[in-house]
Amino acid sequence: MCGIFAYLNCGVPKTKKEIVEKLLVGLKRLEYRGYDSAGFAMDDNEKWCEDDDDDDDDEEEGGDKKRHDAKKVIVCREVGKIANLEALARKELFGEDDDDENEVKASKSKSSNGRKKSSSSIKPLDFCASIAHTRWATHGPPNKINTHPHTSDSRENEFVVVHNGIITNHAPLRAMLERRGMKFETDTDTEVIPKLCKFLSDKFEESGEKDVTFRQLAMEVTRQLQGAYALVFKSTKYPGELVAAKRGSPLLMGISDDSGEVSCVIDGNLSDGAEEDVLLKKASGNKKRKSMTGGAAAAAAADADTTTTTRITTTTTTTTNNPKVEFYFASDASAMVEHTKRVLVLEDDDVCHCHDGTYKIYKVEKQKHPHPGYTSGHDSPEYGLYKPVVLSKEVERTIETLEMEVESIMKGEFDHFMQKEIFEQPEAISSTMRGRLVLDVLGAAERVMLGGMSQFAATIRRSRRIILCGCGTSYNSAIAIRQLFEELTELPVTLELASDVLDRRCPFFRDDTCIFISQSGETADTLKALEYAKAKGALCVGIVNTVGSAISRATDCGVHINAGAEIGVASTKAYTCQIVAMVLVALSLSEDSRSKHTRRDDIMQGLLKLPGCVKECLKMDAILLELAQELKEEHSLLIFGRGFNYATALEGALKVKEVALVHSEGILAGEMKHGPLALVDKHMPIIVVCTNDGSYEKQQSVVQQLKARDGRLILIVSDDDTEMEKTAPDAVILRVPKVEDCLQAVVNIVPLQLLSYHLTVLRGHNCDQPRNLAKSVTVE
Repeated sequence: MCGIFAYLNCGVPKTKKEIVEKLLVGLKRLEYRGYDSAGFAMDDNEKWCEDDDDDDDDEEEGGDKKRHDAKKVIVCREVGKIANLEALARKELFGEDDDDENEVKASKSKSSNGRKKSSSSIKPLDFCASIAHTRWATHGPPNKINTHPHTSDSRENEFVVVHNGIITNHAPLRAMLERRGMKFETDTDTEVIPKLCKFLSDKFEESGEKDVTFRQLAMEVTRQLQGAYALVFKSTKYPGELVAAKRGSPLLMGISDDSGEVSCVIDGNLSDGAEEDVLLKKASGNKKRKSMTGGAAAAAAADADTTTTTRITTTTTTTTNNPKVEFYFASDASAMVEHTKRVLVLEDDDVCHCHDGTYKIYKVEKQKHPHPGYTSGHDSPEYGLYKPVVLSKEVERTIETLEMEVESIMKGEFDHFMQKEIFEQPEAISSTMRGRLVLDVLGAAERVMLGGMSQFAATIRRSRRIILCGCGTSYNSAIAIRQLFEELTELPVTLELASDVLDRRCPFFRDDTCIFISQSGETADTLKALEYAKAKGALCVGIVNTVGSAISRATDCGVHINAGAEIGVASTKAYTCQIVAMVLVALSLSEDSRSKHTRRDDIMQGLLKLPGCVKECLKMDAILLELAQELKEEHSLLIFGRGFNYATALEGALKVKEVALVHSEGILAGEMKHGPLALVDKHMPIIVVCTNDGSYEKQQSVVQQLKARDGRLILIVSDDDTEMEKTAPDAVILRVPKVEDCLQAVVNIVPLQLLSYHLTVLRGHNCDQPRNLAKSVTVE
């Protein structure tokens, strides 16, 4: 939900047009996250550039004029797609519309300081701080007023902010600021942030605190905020500087320079104050060791070998005399992979300050201040204490080298990302197993080796129970694997919807193992459930796709599914790879069981065949297109499954409803006579998953009962099945390759993915960006 992209060029000349194009491309890379409006803000140096071309009649007066004009900020916002914002920017900033009437209208729109093309659009700027945002509405409808970036005031734009997340205490902060004379223009929770920046900045100046840095001001603001946020600040008061802050919502920083090294000051001192160096260095060392060696991030990265990490260079000087460096901030690595592959992931309560060609990262100290009116929590600025009081320390963060290629986030020969990702599943599944399924000299699977979990396997085997927790598609993958976990580990396995964990205050115990499943690794509900489980002392395991994500860093151990970038909002390859990854986990946990040896061996050999079976299913594409033609006018669809394929019914129904916008239900076939049978008639299309497994005979009975009530049947059966065609001769038969029963869900979902894709396209909807939905649900 929402996307942040920010750019700061230091000593690297860029024209205004180049900067705008960079911002727009960055936003386009974040479209998959879901949005309903977009905007950007950048320095407006037009008159500075124009004055430089003129003779200076009055040097002193001219200098004042330049400094004043250089402080202006352009803010450009538009509702709808990024293409709309791009068209608006062309008209207002560069005068590229030939229609004079349209130019006049554009000049009166919300975008600040619209003008015709000038020399500033072609004259390079050595330093320019710019921020951009795609908004997914949570507070207030999608319109220009509510679109980010938000400003402290609509005329001067002294402080400008973009924000992902939700500020839960925005109402009392808003009330306090309104009592102090601040005027609000939007319905959003975000507007309190730039307003609070302005309020505290003015109060600091009134109190004689004139040397407050941009980073100190941002820290004073963020200490007042409750909730989740990723923030990037810019200000006319601090030109050429960006400050980023994170708590809960994802935020990455990218670095691009000629030398491949960027200086970062790590001096081990409290930036504002009053602690001994030795204490700070000890704390910093502990944190460093945890970030480098602890948790699922390091363990699973070593297991998957998906990223190369390098310790950042530390030095006692800030930078060279003439730095040439570009800094990027983004919600996702896909937005900056084409600009740089050197990124670092900001952690909760980090504040990053970029200026003068260098950057520093600070960790806010959570400790009490001696002043009686100050706490380290989130009190409101009502005490009259207008001086910087937040203590912080500079910290190291590991720079990672992305292995992602630009091609992985492009559609290539496919029409849509969803289609591309469906067809990528054979390779993605192979990638999930690569290096983990060990083969013998004959090429047969011999054992499973998961480096990211090896140290914790014995602890998990001794657990009281295993809890699988996720949301949406990730929850469905947990349903698909539950039966196998119970069979191989002989431990009780429970399923939890992440959003329900905190509502019910589930009883978690120290001897529980909680497995948290998330494609992005940033799902807000899953993160909250993870924090709750950690507080209860449970062992936490992560199954994620994104290396360095919040869940991978917060869990004790885990597995990266290595599915590659998934851009389409509807998860496809991540679902099948999650199932495969958890099959590997179950096999690893049961490797010391002699009674399960034959079963485990059959599953491992089945895993080797799985990519080929999925590839065979993809050959059904034309058949599914014909079926979609028949179903495109339908308003409802029922899908029945049982056993391992109950998850297939749920996931298939979810895909149809979220992208094709057709009401669909996934139903446990055993519950058919307890209500759903009332919906069956000759008009209702019904898909029954009845491949040859332990539930086959019961599913055959279900088909007979549906046929007796004139059900309009579509059957998914094994390729060697001959009975179902006799049972329901009028049904549409979809044949899929037969694999081990616990792996059949991976194969069976492919026809339903293809069906949902073709239904969506035929019905004229956008399968990559479904209505009202977002890829990464980063708010509760």
